[in-house]
Amino acid sequence: MTTPRAAWGRRLAAAAVIAVLAYGAVVAVGLKSAETLLFVRTARQPADVIVVLGGDGPPRAAQAAALYRAGAAPRVLVSGGGDCADIRRLIAETGVPTEVIQIECASRNTWENALFSAPILSAMGARRAILVTSWFHSRRALACFERTAPQLEWMSAPVEPGGSVWQMMGRSDGLWVMKEYVKLGWYSLRYGIAV
Repeated sequence: MTTPRAAWGRRLAAAAVIAVLAYGAVVAVGLKSAETLLFVRTARQPADVIVVLGGDGPPRAAQAAALYRAGAAPRVLVSGGGDCADIRRLIAETGVPTEVIQIECASRNTWENALFSAPILSAMGARRAILVTSWFHSRRALACFERTAPQLEWMSAPVEPGGSVWQMMGRSDGLWVMKEYVKLGWYSLRYGIAV
C-alpha cells in the first residue's frame, strides 16, 4: 500500500522531471530561433568607422581588428565601460595603430553605448559605420544605434556563432542568448526600440 507521503514524493519527482524537460524544450527552441530572431548580418560597404561594443571583449576586438586590416574603415571607436581600454589594447596588439582607435568608457549598457557614441561619431563626421558585437546581440544593438544616430548608415558585422545550437546549450552563451530575448523585450518597452 502506498502511503500519502510516498505518493506525494512520486508526484513531486514527476513534476520536477516535467519542469526540466519543459525548460530544456524552451531553451532548445529559443536557441534554434536565435539565428533568425536575434542575429543581423548586413552587406558591407566601405565605412568611416568601426564601432565595437564592450562586453565579450576578445572576440569583438578580433572582429574589429580584422575589419580594420581588411580596409573596411580607417577608424575604430570602442564603446563600453569596464573593458574599453582592454578592447583597445587587444585591437592595437594586432597591429592596428592606437591613434585610429578612440574609446568611450562611460556607457554601462547597449542603449548608453549608442547614446554616448552618437556625439563622438558626429564629431568624426562619420556617415557610414560598421557595428561589431556578439551575434545574438546584433539586432538590439543595431536598433539602438539606428535610433540614436539615424543620420548614419549602419552595417552589422557581428562575431559569428561559435558552434551549433546543441553545443550552445551546454555553454554559457546559451544562457546569454536566452537573456537576450528578455533584454530585447525590455528595450522595446523602455526605449521604444522596434526590432
